[in-house]
Amino acid sequence: MVPMTSDHMGALNEKLGVQLLEISAERMVGTMPVEGNTQPYGLLHGGASVALAETLGSTGAMVHAEQYGKIPVGVDINATHHRSATSGTVTGTATAIHLGRTSAAYEVVITDERGKRLCTSRITCALIDPR
Repeated sequence: MVPMTSDHMGALNEKLGVQLLEISAERMVGTMPVEGNTQPYGLLHGGASVALAETLGSTGAMVHAEQYGKIPVGVDINATHHRSATSGTVTGTATAIHLGRTSAAYEVVITDERGKRLCTSRITCALIDPR
């Protein structure tokens, strides 16, 4: 497991308030507050959900890629927004779909505090040689 520090999280995740709870190549779990991450109607911004999904999937891919001396770069992400949230904290769980030598893919499910699914995302990362 790769130790995660604030240097690894990046400025966007700091602004969004993302916190990582579980870190492994097979499963990543993180949270993000709704407050401060809303669109003009007071709903959780879809882009914030996608940023959380990308953080979880990319970090899982980073943990996986380390064994090959590779780094992950995102090549595809999509998201379906099922319902909205106006308060509280959302939780994202990224589950590995594929962990290969040249790519890694994750399904990310984002839920509210009641466990209701808000968003389903899928991210694919290519694993490339560092420069």
